[in-house]
Amino acid sequence: MRSDDPTKPPPTTDPATEVLALLEASGALRRGHFQLSSGLHSPAYVQCALLLEEPRRARRVGELLAARLAGVEVDSVLSPALGGVIIGHEVAAALGVPFRFAERVDAALALRRGFALREGERVVVIEDVVTTGKSTRETVELALAAGAVISGVGAILDRSSGPLGLPVPLTALARLDLPAHPPESCPLCAAGSAPEKPGSRPRPA
Repeated sequence: MRSDDPTKPPPTTDPATEVLALLEASGALRRGHFQLSSGLHSPAYVQCALLLEEPRRARRVGELLAARLAGVEVDSVLSPALGGVIIGHEVAAALGVPFRFAERVDAALALRRGFALREGERVVVIEDVVTTGKSTRETVELALAAGAVISGVGAILDRSSGPLGLPVPLTALARLDLPAHPPESCPLCAAGSAPEKPGSRPRPA
């Protein structure tokens, strides 16, 4: 075990400032030409796997997000695989509630591995980064279809640019206003650059 903690930024009372400092320190904020899991193209990508690869850093981010959700009544946390799994687990640990994740089966999110939600269960959905909100909405719809109640939705980063269509407001630790374009109007594509796809969701057709 390390005696120091190189993952910890300078002390701050502002969660957004702290999270953005951790993103920079971990190399999680990347520059280039990326196809996001939403299908949009962007000159910047947040690879939260790098932010969360250090357990102490992941625990800290989970504690910060759990603190933002402290007033929410919650019985369990639900996240979409793959991106939401680590942060969802850390938030659940900080809140002291069970954690479950949904994974894709034939392109649709489903509960597997014996996971189940009960009627009236108060669920908080946790993501790493929200851009269009597609996987977040799918996770919400899955929980609602099982009879659960959505009491909160949280994320490390909000990089959305419009309404997300969620039943409750998104609670994010920080907001990043990064440009994103449909492939047909992407200036990087027009310049001849090919996008890298760093996420975990299958590439849109």
